Amino acid sequence: MTSLHPAPEDIQATLHGERAHHDTCRAALAAMVDGAAEQVVIGEDVSASGADAEVLGHRLRSQAKALRELPEGPLFFGRLDFADADPGHGGQNYHVGRLRITEHPAAPPLVVDWRAPVSRAFYQASAREPQGVEVRRRFGWAPGSRGESADLTGFEDERLGRGESCASDIVAREIERPRVGPMRDIAATIQPEQDDLVRGDLTVSVCVQGAPGTGKTAVGLHRAAYLLYTHPKRIQRSGLLILGPNRTFLTYIAEVLPSLGETGVRQSTLLDEIARHPATGTDPVPAATVKHDARMAEVLRRALYARVSAEGVTDLAVRDGSYWLRVTAGQLAGIVDEVRAQEPPYAIGRERVRARVVRLLQEQVERRSGPPPNAWLRQVERMRPLTARLDVVWPKVRPEEVLAELLGDGEALARVADGLLDAGEQAALRWPRPPRSYKSARWSAADLVLLDELSGLIEHPEGYGHIVVDEAQDLSPMECRAIARRAAFGSLTVLGDLAQGTTPWAARDWDVQLRHLGKPDAAVVPLTIGFRVPAAVVELANRLLARLDVAVPAARSLRPDGELSIRPTDDVPGTTVTAVRDALEREGSVGVVAADADVARVRDALTAAGIRTAGPEDLGARVAVVPASLAKGLEYDHVVAVEPAAVAEAEERGAHRLYVVLTRAVSRLDVVHGRPLPF
Repeated sequence: MTSLHPAPEDIQATLHGERAHHDTCRAALAAMVDGAAEQVVIGEDVSASGADAEVLGHRLRSQAKALRELPEGPLFFGRLDFADADPGHGGQNYHVGRLRITEHPAAPPLVVDWRAPVSRAFYQASAREPQGVEVRRRFGWAPGSRGESADLTGFEDERLGRGESCASDIVAREIERPRVGPMRDIAATIQPEQDDLVRGDLTVSVCVQGAPGTGKTAVGLHRAAYLLYTHPKRIQRSGLLILGPNRTFLTYIAEVLPSLGETGVRQSTLLDEIARHPATGTDPVPAATVKHDARMAEVLRRALYARVSAEGVTDLAVRDGSYWLRVTAGQLAGIVDEVRAQEPPYAIGRERVRARVVRLLQEQVERRSGPPPNAWLRQVERMRPLTARLDVVWPKVRPEEVLAELLGDGEALARVADGLLDAGEQAALRWPRPPRSYKSARWSAADLVLLDELSGLIEHPEGYGHIVVDEAQDLSPMECRAIARRAAFGSLTVLGDLAQGTTPWAARDWDVQLRHLGKPDAAVVPLTIGFRVPAAVVELANRLLARLDVAVPAARSLRPDGELSIRPTDDVPGTTVTAVRDALEREGSVGVVAADADVARVRDALTAAGIRTAGPEDLGARVAVVPASLAKGLEYDHVVAVEPAAVAEAEERGAHRLYVVLTRAVSRLDVVHGRPLPF
């Protein structure tokens, strides 16, 4: 259909022409794939230095791999026809898709990449500001199309040059389409406010406060794809990292970037990034809460630098032929104090002390016989007497040694925690049964964060040019510091929703969280318009939002559809079975979400009723039974929320967890309860 309702024969003629163009694009893409493979072979035979050949080979192989791994699907979703009078693209038309397709590198493209500058008008142009666009066309494809041209079923034209515009049925259908499997990209449906965020400058950090269903995760992933396209050399040199809250979530989003033609992007959890050891230990909540507190940064800094001391050091004497070279204890103490005042990373400080001592020895030689050779300097740097003195005043140390001493020795902890942690907090930190040595310690996830802090104090980690951080409201101050160290010379895209903060240390305020992340000047941009979660579900969630201890704007939904059913019952398992059976009569995925302690009971009831279920990690399952603690970031067409009161009571921030559970539904929500509802 079109906005002007042309005659059926005109519609069919237009569809025929667009399908023919799609056939041309498919042939050109196949030739591009074959050509990329051929270039790899040619590249292996070129005459070049080893390093140049390696760089060239890597680039060619990466291009070929990205083309080979493109998911099947339509090659374009829109078209722009520019007015003849437009100064930049007068009279031109462009098909817009997920990647650039051309019959020859020098030929005009058959499809332009959605990230190209000219494509911005597809997302931003309006009847009020057409941006030179005469007609914007959106294409409708059969659901699940693998890219057959016959699957092109319709189109919509907006004649922006005449001031004519309309709400897009194609966009609405694509947003509302039932979902089974991993998250899809939103390249065809990006809204103007989302596009502004996607195309933000690489050097500028931004925080997106996104209500449920506003597409904040999709915005972050498309921003990553945009930066990879716009700054390929800078990103290749500095790296780009996607950080998700858990591996289930990473599995859910894993196909988005490949669908946009970007492969090889590191997608990880923070724990995977920082883990020096497996997380085999567990912490009681009081211990974990203290370990994640920002004050621990100063406790650890004190503990590390307490090892630096010139107290009791003696003169250093080094034999040089028939002469003795000396550095007095006073000189050595002065060097140590001077270097420590500069606050370099611990390992660099140790080497600075060494270098300055060597310089004093070198000056004595120079006064006697002139500059010594480089071999002499290398020999003196590693002399045993010098290294022995260095081990006294600035000893080598491993993060594990420092942390094990703190957690295992109450007196050592008390010395460095004085004025920072009270007696109860120190007691919570201490190991009840210290291991024989740090080598046999069972480190908890919170310990790994502390080890990373110590490692960063000893030697700065390698950083990234850009990091996308999802579910950032759940990060502790110490976890934020771990990310900040890796983005010290790069930028961040911070995604989250304060209302969905469920950890004991979850952020209450973005300004505080951004300071911990090292980006205090980052703008906070709210997304409040929901495209996925229907109005009935949003209105229910907003009733709970008013009871949460965060100041975030209530969400609005553009979807008047959607269904909400409240099912009070004396038989929660039986009513849950009934709700799932009803859901299975409709299209789409079904997520049955319950308090973690109730999951086994719910699964058993469904299995006994003959309903096949899977866990949240099986993204292709029709029915998934999901612990409330793993629901964040996931979406299901139909959600059955089991016993909300149990979810709310299961943890300190259970009301926030329940808010997450209620907003996982993108079409229908059933609330099954035997106890009074928390909202």
